[in-house]
Amino acid sequence: MNLSTGIIFCFLILGVSSQGWGTFLREAGQGAKDMWRAYRDMKEANYKGADKYFHARGNYDAAQRGPGGVWAAEVIREALQGITDPLFKGMTRPQVREDTKADQFANEWGQSGKDPNHFGPADLPDKY
Repeated sequence: MNLSTGIIFCFLILGVSSQGWGTFLREAGQGAKDMWRAYRDMKEANYKGADKYFHARGNYDAAQRGPGGVWAAEVIREALQGITDPLFKGMTRPQVREDTKADQFANEWGQSGKDPNHFGPADLPDKY
């Protein structure tokens, strides 16, 4: 078992032990919807320079659901990183690392409960 799987497993156990399975699973489902909504809005907005805002917002919204939402955000983040890595074609390794580090920072920012608008471009439509 790799480290990230072990961490996710621990979060799952810790989250479920302090509350019922039903509550945890409901929060996880709601958190997954929050993450999907942020992704969908990012694609719809198609706004250069706003991706960190949408990362932070999705994680913020999911974390507000409770331990299940935090768990869902972490699982989704881990899964998407493996999928999106091939999308960095044409970028140099240092550029990819910097972009990934910036995304991770925005994810952690939102998940910690800090305001995702910190990353929002000033002229991003109010809809988002």
